[in-house]
Amino acid sequence: MSMVPHNYSVRRNSIFGLLDGDENSAIVSARVDWRETSQAHVFKADLPGLRKEEVKVEIEDNRILQISGERHAETSGKFVQRFRLPENAKMDQVKASMEHGVLTVTVPQEEVKKPDVKVTQISG
Repeated sequence: MSMVPHNYSVRRNSIFGLLDGDENSAIVSARVDWRETSQAHVFKADLPGLRKEEVKVEIEDNRILQISGERHAETSGKFVQRFRLPENAKMDQVKASMEHGVLTVTVPQEEVKKPDVKVTQISG
C-alpha cells in the first residue's frame, strides 16, 4: 500500500537540477519510496550529495511526515516531500538514519487487530 505522489521528474542529473531556469536556485522533488512491512512504514529517499545536516525530518500533529532539504553550495536548491501517515502509525517512535546518500525513515505501526468472527448456525 503506497500513497506516495509519483512526481519525480528532475530536468538534470543532480538532485538540485534546475526546474525554473534560475541559475542560482532550484526546487526539486526527491525520489522517495514508501513501503509498508508488517511492523513499520519505511521511507527511503535518494539524496546524493546531501549531508545529514542539510536534511530535515519533521512530524506534524495531524500525522504528516515531511522530508525536506536545502543546500547552500555551488549548486544550491531545496526540496520538500509530505506524506499523510495512516492512523496506525506510532508517531512518537519515528527513527531516521542517513547512509551513502540514502535517507531511511522508519515509522513503526500498531498491530492491526483482527475482528472476532463468530459463526452462526443456520436453522431450517
